[in-house]
Amino acid sequence: MSIKPKALAVSVAMPLAIGGLAALISGGGAEAYGALNRPALSPPAWLFPVVWTALYILMGIAAYLVAVSDADSAQKRTALLFYGVQLFFNFLWPIAFFNFGAYWFAFVWILLLFALIFVTAVLFYRITPAAGWLLLPYLFWVAFASYLNFAVASPH
Repeated sequence: MSIKPKALAVSVAMPLAIGGLAALISGGGAEAYGALNRPALSPPAWLFPVVWTALYILMGIAAYLVAVSDADSAQKRTALLFYGVQLFFNFLWPIAFFNFGAYWFAFVWILLLFALIFVTAVLFYRITPAAGWLLLPYLFWVAFASYLNFAVASPH
């Protein structure tokens, strides 16, 4: 398979742009995060943008692999639709959490995001296994973020 640089660049730029826009709208979350009563396993605030950037790049590569695969177009369309829906859920989570302080709503939202990522990873895997595997770090990170969200919401 030959690499299509423009398609790869667009595939990677899309989640980076969506994540960046969510960070801008939510004020980055660093100040709000610092003021929260966080659990013991809570990482430092500087780690979040580093991890999210890496995850967005992996997501973009995974979507690219699916988009350029030789799979049935209906199968690709379904997988990429789920990918788009989970990106939408990803975009709104920090806004619900940081801007509105709706910790319990954000917790339910992130659980739905986790389920959408899982389905997307399975659909991607069926098309090209590498694409499914590339979403696993994202799935694990969102599971950890769900724990953090629950810990913050619990006292409220």
